[in-house]
Amino acid sequence: MIQVLTGNHSAAYAALLSNVEVVSAYPITPQTQIVEKIAEFVETGKLKARYVRVESEHSAMAVCIGASSAGARTFTATSSQGLLYMSEMVYWASAARLPIVMPVVCRTLAPPWNIWNEHTDMLLVRDYGWIQFFAESNQEVLDTIVQAYKIAEDERILLPVMVGLDAFTLSHTSEPVDVPEMDLVKKFLPPRANVPYVLDPSNPFTLGNLAYPSHHMKLKFMQHTAMENARKVVLEVDDEWYKIFGRCYSLLDNFMCDDAKVIILTIGSSAGDAKEAAKYLRKRGIAAGVLRVRLINPFPAKEVSDILSKVEAVAVVDRNLSPGNGGIILEKVKSSLYSLKNRPFIKGYLAGLGGKDITVEDYIKIFEKTLESYRKGDSDMEWFSINLEATSL
Repeated sequence: MIQVLTGNHSAAYAALLSNVEVVSAYPITPQTQIVEKIAEFVETGKLKARYVRVESEHSAMAVCIGASSAGARTFTATSSQGLLYMSEMVYWASAARLPIVMPVVCRTLAPPWNIWNEHTDMLLVRDYGWIQFFAESNQEVLDTIVQAYKIAEDERILLPVMVGLDAFTLSHTSEPVDVPEMDLVKKFLPPRANVPYVLDPSNPFTLGNLAYPSHHMKLKFMQHTAMENARKVVLEVDDEWYKIFGRCYSLLDNFMCDDAKVIILTIGSSAGDAKEAAKYLRKRGIAAGVLRVRLINPFPAKEVSDILSKVEAVAVVDRNLSPGNGGIILEKVKSSLYSLKNRPFIKGYLAGLGGKDITVEDYIKIFEKTLESYRKGDSDMEWFSINLEATSL
């Protein structure tokens, strides 16, 4: 059924369709609507789940860890400072190999206080061992969260998953979303079963015990192997989703990249504006394309390098800032291209921090500036900011 949904309500419907059994969360702008809608589903009986109200985000993840350890399908959601507050438990969930799914409504970190969009919060925990997606649309939010349970619960993976959606641009903006039939989703995602290492009073064992160095290192490499396996499993799950529901996303969104000479690589919802800019430049005879990375962790390095190896120039647009280093995605892209003999010219740009608009016109300027720098033979080791000026300061 087609419904007009915000990104937040799309996430809530995804939890409903996934038949989650335990939900625990703490409200934070701009995520609150997700768990409010789920609370409504639970109260009206649409969702047969245990909804646990807690005093903090740290406790919300702790509840999910306990419930997942007992074999339940669990769900929470957060944003910005909330993700930082639950940080200890976020790392624990991955190291304990628990298939928890959590949408993160990406918002700027304080100070100064700001409730608008930025990706620094979710990228800050990129090394915590969670699989990470960034969605472009509300439809992708819903579909990816349901897919995430199938990925996380796969015995080759058993890792938690974050699904990033941009604050307000997606979270509070409505668009038509195809909400699949529950019976079809149940065929795609049956109840969690045959769960290894479930806490059971009749068969007790220790979870999270002390490990000596040799065992610790082995466990970490097992976690790493599972993360490496995720690329393959993501593709398998996405292919199965396509066969049932007719929508697919893959690891990357390739928009007119096959014959492109210059490409903008970015993540999140503003990729749509980059695509409009590329279409405009195509009409002017410039072979422009857009590569949106959907799967951020594990980063699809080979797939990215295969596409970018065929172009002259690449502009990486980051909606995040690692102080002293620049854009986080830029560093990942440079690392991916390191082994290429003839790597393309790469220019990094910072844009949209704190929710500042990134317009189609901005992306046109980025395309043009990148081509100009490439033709002039400028250094590609620098990065630039777009629309840095404040209205008043």
